[in-house]
Amino acid sequence: MRTRKWIMISIAVLLILGGLAAYTLKPEYAYIPSENKVVRGETNDIGALDIWGKTVTKEGMVRGKSSALIRSVKNGAIPIDAALLQVGRKAFYQETFGNEVFLTDILGIVNGPLTIPAIMKAIVKLKGKGTTNLQVELTRDAIIGGKIYRKGSKIDTGIDVAAGTYAPIGMPVSFSEGRLKVGISCAACHATVDPVTKKVVEGAPNSDLNTGMLLALATNSAAYFTHADTAVLQNYIKNTNRSSLPDPAALEAAVDDTFAKWPRGSFDSTTDLKANPTSIPDSFTLGDHPYGWSGFAAAGPFKGLSSLNNNVHAQNSDTLSQSETSKALFGIDKEVFIGTILQNAANPKYRYNPGKRENPSAFFINVDPTPGAPGVNELVRPPQFPKVSVIAPDGLIAGSPGYHVNEQNNAMAAWQNTLSPPKIGLTVTAETARLGRSVFGRAGCIMCHAGETFTNHRVIPAQTIGTEPTRAQALKKTEKIFSEPTIYPPDTPVPVPPGTPSLKVPIRDIDRQQIRLAYAHGNTQGGYKVPSLIGLYWSAPYLHDGGVAVGRDSATDLGVAGTLEKGIQPDPYNSLRALVDRNLRKKVVSSNQSSKDLQKVHVQGIGHEYWVDKAAGFTSGEQDALIRYLFTLTYK
Repeated sequence: MRTRKWIMISIAVLLILGGLAAYTLKPEYAYIPSENKVVRGETNDIGALDIWGKTVTKEGMVRGKSSALIRSVKNGAIPIDAALLQVGRKAFYQETFGNEVFLTDILGIVNGPLTIPAIMKAIVKLKGKGTTNLQVELTRDAIIGGKIYRKGSKIDTGIDVAAGTYAPIGMPVSFSEGRLKVGISCAACHATVDPVTKKVVEGAPNSDLNTGMLLALATNSAAYFTHADTAVLQNYIKNTNRSSLPDPAALEAAVDDTFAKWPRGSFDSTTDLKANPTSIPDSFTLGDHPYGWSGFAAAGPFKGLSSLNNNVHAQNSDTLSQSETSKALFGIDKEVFIGTILQNAANPKYRYNPGKRENPSAFFINVDPTPGAPGVNELVRPPQFPKVSVIAPDGLIAGSPGYHVNEQNNAMAAWQNTLSPPKIGLTVTAETARLGRSVFGRAGCIMCHAGETFTNHRVIPAQTIGTEPTRAQALKKTEKIFSEPTIYPPDTPVPVPPGTPSLKVPIRDIDRQQIRLAYAHGNTQGGYKVPSLIGLYWSAPYLHDGGVAVGRDSATDLGVAGTLEKGIQPDPYNSLRALVDRNLRKKVVSSNQSSKDLQKVHVQGIGHEYWVDKAAGFTSGEQDALIRYLFTLTYK
């Protein structure tokens, strides 16, 4: 352990000093846990071939002919083998698709009071003990939402560090162009450290990751303005000499103020110019289709899971990627959109000067690290670009040169489907489980949460489920540029060779009304999908807005206002009880609604009023049995 410690410290020092002469060497480091650093459940058998979401078993592969398999690969099949799963796990922890350029050089996430040396210093101070919430000292004062954060004070980042390691989970670090850069991989949000063993729980959400504050501390968080309440950019345009661009300081202050209000463990994954963060979901994904809180990822490989994985990097880690659709989606001219993002870029190389007689798009072409793709991430234009579809709701496919089209997304989907939640420490006797199962049926839970994975795979209208409705309408404007889904064959290399034929993605088995509901198209107001109940112990707080939260003290730790806003982790048992007990829920909702910050970002904890309490005819013992039974659910 001591040797590994000093190796990691030495690496950090070398990077920080920049002693690697210049631009010829590009060292990178991303933590990937060894098997003895991981706690997980039994590995799921997911078959040997995925054909547009349909699974072919190993036995089926043996019966098939090799020539037929080759033809099927050309037509969209994904062979699942050890090599693919290895690519998936590596990508889950390590792959950024180049988002360190946007996050570091443009957004400036470690260029403000939060720095990489400060993060490394905090990790070293742990002395290998590990943490679920790395506390980092600020290197200078910051003012966010009128509140002063003093130099030297510690902030809760929610960044996880496993025991015996000296690197954060899901934050690959690299050194290029003479600069130290940090990116984000899937593991930052969808893996966590077990509070007891300090080992990595693969697939469990990082329920206290302070994404909003991390963004607010960036020097150019205005580059992420599409995820905040900034629908009218005109309100921030004060100087006509800035070529109609908003005042950077005014926009920055407004965006910072919004981001600081995001609850810990949440993230706003839609670019709809509204602040509607959702609770980070788990990655126990097998059988949990359609994917995404609204069920928008319903088609393509692995029943849409590849499309969900793609969403993070094709849109959420690079707002510049939406420049070709900014007019249709946001009503913002492309030049204004690009200029707004780049006018205060952290790295002068990417900083657009409105005073010069050059359009933002022309300026960006000269500094673009990924020519041929919108934005700075490693992206592939699908055949229908710039239109969007159910296979690529962002209009783009994340893919690195040297891989095949969608290969990394497919690999991550396959690997995620192998994950099961680990066993929990809560005592559940066989008698309690039988009673809980009986209550589950009598209470009607099984009407929606049916089958082996406890979901009927349906999208429920927002007005029917009654939960906070804003997020359900986030994709409504995509209807303007929606098209039939097409993609390149999975054996197509990246970059895509000219003249490569495209494939139509089959959606004939998908209810078109369900698609309309998932995207809030037509006269629908959108909806939310029925989630699987597997892994509930690891996914508190509950509902899509994460509003059903209760701490260990159910008398005082009520709602997000009484838990996460105070640095208190929601207790799974008490939070799940609030989901089914109307009296406790009433207190939770009241607490949430008393917080102006939570109302600003649409967190309430309302809806899903399916009660298992005294008023519904159930005893406290039956309620307890139901909760304990739900925590035992796993894949059979």
